[in-house]
Amino acid sequence: MNHSYIAVDWGSTNLRAWLYRDGKCVDSQQSTAGVTRLEGRMPAQVFQQLIAPWQQQGLPVLMAGMVGSDAGWVPAPYLRCPISLSEIAHRLTPVEQATSANVRIIPGICIESEDNLNVMRGEETQLVGAYATHASEFYLLPGTHSKWVRLEGDSVVDFSTLMTGELHHLLLTHSLIGSGLPEQTADSAAFAKGMEQGFYDSSLMRRLFEVRAARVLGKLAKTSVSDWLSGLLIGHEVAQMQQHYSLSREHGPLVLVGSPALTQRYLPALKMAGIQAQVIAGDAAFQAGIRSIVNELEN
Repeated sequence: MNHSYIAVDWGSTNLRAWLYRDGKCVDSQQSTAGVTRLEGRMPAQVFQQLIAPWQQQGLPVLMAGMVGSDAGWVPAPYLRCPISLSEIAHRLTPVEQATSANVRIIPGICIESEDNLNVMRGEETQLVGAYATHASEFYLLPGTHSKWVRLEGDSVVDFSTLMTGELHHLLLTHSLIGSGLPEQTADSAAFAKGMEQGFYDSSLMRRLFEVRAARVLGKLAKTSVSDWLSGLLIGHEVAQMQQHYSLSREHGPLVLVGSPALTQRYLPALKMAGIQAQVIAGDAAFQAGIRSIVNELEN
C-alpha cells in the first residue's frame, strides 16, 4: 500500500469518503447511505456507485465504522482488550464481494470481563489517529454513545460507554420532558445550571423530572429545556467517569476527540472536574488514524 488510498467512514446513518493521492486529499464525498439507511440497496451497490469510480487505478480502500458490524457489509471481528493500537493495522478484514481487490475493513475493539462488557466500532480509528498526534493515558470521544478510554502505552486496556447523546434525544423526543415543547434555542445559562446540578448530584433519576417541573413552574423557559437537559446529562457523565477512573491533574491532559459542537459542551464540565483537556477534531483524528494504519502496513 502506498500513500494513495481511499478512506471511508461508513456508519449507521452516514457514509463519508476521502480520496488521497500522494498523501494529499484531492476529493471527498458524503452520503446518507449509512448501513441502516440503504433503502433496499445492498452495501456492494452503494460501494459500486460511490467508491468504485475512484478505484479505477487500483487504489486500496480502508473502511471503518458500522460497515464492519453484523448489520453492515462484512463482519469484522472485534479485537479483545488489551490491544495495541499498532496491531489494528494487521487485523483488517478483506471484503471479497468488492468489485476490485484490496478493500478492507478496520476491526472494532471489545472488552469482556465480569464487570465490563463493551464494544466500539469506528472510534478505534479515531483513537489510532489521536494517539499518533496527542499521546495520552485517557481519551474521551463524546457522541451518541460517549467513549471514555484508558491506555497503557499504546495499548487500550479499558473503556466505558455512556449513552448520553441517545438519552438526551430519547427524553426530548419520546418522554414527558419534551412533550409540547416549541423549537429549542441555545441557552448557555440553562446549560451551565443543568451541568452544575448533574455534576454535583449523584441522583440523576431524581433530577430528570425536575427538568419538566422547572419548565411547568416557570423556572425554565420552554425553549431552553434541551440545553438544561444536555448540561444535566453531560455534567453527570463527567462526574461519574472522573470518579470511575480517579481522574486528576496528575494524569496529565485528557484528549477530547469530537466535533467542535460537542467538545465545546464537554470542556466546561471537564474544567469543573479539574481535568485538563486537549482537543482534536473527530475528522482530523479519523484521517490521522487511517494514515497511521497505512504507514503501519508499509513498515
